[in-house]
Amino acid sequence: MIKVNIKKNNNKISNITILGHSGYDEIGKDIVCASVSSIVTTTINSIVRIDNNIKYKYDSGNVVIDYINHSKTTDILIDNMIDLLEQLEKQYNKYIKINKEV
Repeated sequence: MIKVNIKKNNNKISNITILGHSGYDEIGKDIVCASVSSIVTTTINSIVRIDNNIKYKYDSGNVVIDYINHSKTTDILIDNMIDLLEQLEKQYNKYIKINKEV
């Protein structure tokens, strides 16, 4: 299962961690993992090109995103990423779980 952990500090997202493999299918054929990868990679690339307000680390398919500064654009892109991941969770709830920590 893919686990997405979203941490907030003072009502703003400070960290997002995405860990694991969905187990929907074997690696390389897994549409849930491919969807998560596409959503997250597109979001990170967009933020880096626009205002570079995040730090991120990819490690063996796992991703950690830390905010450096909040901006309207970064917040919109991150909120959109979370919305897309939540839609995926609704369709494939056995394979992806989102946890929000306040």
